[in-house]
Amino acid sequence: MSPSIRSEGWVVQPSFVPYGPTSPVTLLADETGLTQLAGEPAVAWQSPWPELANIQLARFARGMALFATVGGVRYCWRKKDRSDYDQLSEVVLAHGGQVVRQRRRGAVYVVVVVVLLASLAGGIGAWLNRGSTGAKELAQATAVNLTLKDLPSTFSHADGSPLEDLFPQNAPSLVTTTTTYVPPSAKFEKIVKQFQTCMGVSNAKDRVYGAAGQTPVYQVTSQFFTSPKFNGMELASTTQYYSTPIKVRKDTSEMSEKPFGGCFVASQANILRTYAGASQSSDVTNFQPKTYEKGWSRGGVATLTLPEVKSPLHLVVVEITSGHYEATLGVLVVSWTKAQPFISTLVGTLLARMKSTTAAAV
Repeated sequence: MSPSIRSEGWVVQPSFVPYGPTSPVTLLADETGLTQLAGEPAVAWQSPWPELANIQLARFARGMALFATVGGVRYCWRKKDRSDYDQLSEVVLAHGGQVVRQRRRGAVYVVVVVVLLASLAGGIGAWLNRGSTGAKELAQATAVNLTLKDLPSTFSHADGSPLEDLFPQNAPSLVTTTTTYVPPSAKFEKIVKQFQTCMGVSNAKDRVYGAAGQTPVYQVTSQFFTSPKFNGMELASTTQYYSTPIKVRKDTSEMSEKPFGGCFVASQANILRTYAGASQSSDVTNFQPKTYEKGWSRGGVATLTLPEVKSPLHLVVVEITSGHYEATLGVLVVSWTKAQPFISTLVGTLLARMKSTTAAAV
């Protein structure tokens, strides 16, 4: 019989409901399952052990992280110290998990990746999966995303990001617990209003952040990748699969409006500024990638600075759509001008995969 423990001081990503609490988190573990108490007042989610897959407990020099997959979604709980590590190790091992010691790279982060899950067109709906079938579609959506083999040899997997507690690597496709609705924060609502004003669209008609957004069936995000190219770059992609191409075309219609690229990237920079202490300049522009592959894409670039990062950074966000798919490429880079052709090439890679649903990175 595994021990019962109560461990406080955790942060979870992604949240279990749209804009839900991610801290403070208390984890309760017993013979039946894992319970998370998140936010103030606390909201409880309970997951029986049989519903948790690929459980891993990682020990770092100054903390630890617990990983588990629920309904195809990878969750990460992080704690800045290693209190309760021994007890939690017993629990993880008792339920078929792994206990590993992770070694972080010694290189200094010069940039961070922003994976823009909660703010994608229809992204709010990605928190709920509409069924247990569709393995083929999920595999194809996964295959659209960038992998390390798509990138030059200077790239490697990023172990983490200074913003990993704010921007999740994957959005939930299934919530298998009892939940309490948590409304969006006033700060986020302000950012949404600024975006809609910039676009000249009402909340009722806005498909990006507003009430008109539609539900993708699956949403999958790549790993984070990092390189010293262009004086420092990190990037990732995320792909959504929609039930019909009509939904994608409707989203594309709004995103085709002339101001979209600048308006959208400004909203993302505002999220960084609001929740991560970033400082944003007024330098926000549209970006139209130049690709050999024909198809639809729109992007934007914003200049900002982040705590503990000396160089000004350029946040690049590109939306790409085709058929059943909507993909987003998120990049933070120091030398933006030099990086433009390379980023356009990545957009072309994503677009080509979206147009060939059987294509997979090999």
